[in-house]
Amino acid sequence: MGIASMVMIIGFVLFTIQDVEFSGQVFTRAKDFIIGALDWFYVLVVSVALFFVFWLMVSRFGSVKLGKEDDEPDFSTFSWICMLFSAGLGSGLIYWGVAEPMYHIQDSPFLTREGIEPGSVEAAASAIRVTIFHWGLHGWGLYVLVGLSLAYFAYRKDLPLSLRAALYPILKEKVYGPWGHLVDLIGVFGTIFGLATSLGLGVAPIAAGLENLGWLSNTTTNQLILVGFITILGTTSAASGVSRGVRILSEINVWASLGLLLLFIVLGPTAFILGMVITGAGEYIWNVIPMGFWIDGEPERQWQSWWTIFYWGWWIAWCPFVGLFIARISKGRTIRQFCFCVLLVPTSVVVLWMGVFGGAAVGVDLFNAAGVVDAVNNNYASGVFQTIAGFGYDWLVTPITILTTVLLISWFVTSSDSGTLVMCTMLSMGDEHPPIKFRIFWGLTSGVVAGVLMLAGGLNALQTASIVAGLPIAVALLAMTYGMVQTLHEDFPVEEFEDKLALRYLNR
Repeated sequence: MGIASMVMIIGFVLFTIQDVEFSGQVFTRAKDFIIGALDWFYVLVVSVALFFVFWLMVSRFGSVKLGKEDDEPDFSTFSWICMLFSAGLGSGLIYWGVAEPMYHIQDSPFLTREGIEPGSVEAAASAIRVTIFHWGLHGWGLYVLVGLSLAYFAYRKDLPLSLRAALYPILKEKVYGPWGHLVDLIGVFGTIFGLATSLGLGVAPIAAGLENLGWLSNTTTNQLILVGFITILGTTSAASGVSRGVRILSEINVWASLGLLLLFIVLGPTAFILGMVITGAGEYIWNVIPMGFWIDGEPERQWQSWWTIFYWGWWIAWCPFVGLFIARISKGRTIRQFCFCVLLVPTSVVVLWMGVFGGAAVGVDLFNAAGVVDAVNNNYASGVFQTIAGFGYDWLVTPITILTTVLLISWFVTSSDSGTLVMCTMLSMGDEHPPIKFRIFWGLTSGVVAGVLMLAGGLNALQTASIVAGLPIAVALLAMTYGMVQTLHEDFPVEEFEDKLALRYLNR
């Protein structure tokens, strides 16, 4: 498995960098085909996963444990939730929390359809609603599906904690043969290239923050140095294990992020921000179902392909990584508790975060003429720092910029270490404590891949390839849904369930 993974990764990197223009054309054509012909399929898969998770949450299977009946959770609820964020969200919230609403406030099909003037307060509410939609229930529903399937079959059926386990109801004993190896290879592929791409793209806001502080110029060389620095930190954390490095860093990140969130509320136009939070949340709740099923009928307009379908493909491509990590830390939880916490808690935070950051950016633009929209149009990574400057407290700009930059680095470290642990777990046939040398090797490998692709200018091609790679995983997600429904009904027949209810009633 390890050798096959290395051959596949090296081959892909060489194909990408030996002719960046050609590889970019190949990936782009494949992506255009998916968006043009299969956008309905991505929308269907994401919606099916979400409705399946809600059904599980309220079904009679909600009390079933992800593990044996006497298994207890390995982590406290707070530590568990913190680690959910470390894998599933992380630093993207900080810079996209400003950048994405600033894009949508200028143009989106919803503004046109609802007759809203771009750049207005009404457009801001619509922009925040769309941003929450892209980061909310639908994406987390995918993570719940994969994480739940893996945890159930690994901890209740004693199968390897690896992607192949989720397809056991369909593949049966073939999960231990070539088909199982292929499924895990796809998972490793998506994880390492997803990490490399995110790391390569994510150093841009970190470099922008350091440049604003006057500490480091935003050059390719310095970005490569940052990639190396973050990779070393992430590898060190992964080597120390989940219960120490990953858990401690995740908890620190959550507390520091809450502090940053409070600073935005207090220093920005507070009443306006809180109004945007409430309005954005209300619009999202009211529109989430029709938005989830909406497909743009105008092929010449590419907004949905550049935003919604891109997000769905990105969430799907990351499912093996995030789903396995969530499964790894969720032993002993019930299905209902798992679905509720993994789906609704992160979404609630997304609603609050996007409302605060998006509301703050719009507020300082409207009331202080801060130029956030222009900054985002020039460089998406600079929007959050332009917002901080727009608060009007010059003496606080430097310390808040430092806090934001450190958080960006720290969140990337937790994404790196959790991704490294996931890859090593899959390559070790589900070993929850893979050898330290494996963690070090694959942690450093993800950083090297990111650096090489940055140097070759291949990140955009790779980003597109990640969306294309989501297609076979999307098919696997439907198979997982079928497998979970079939297995739960086989393991817990209606007759036994009714007998337990009758016995409980008689014992009252």
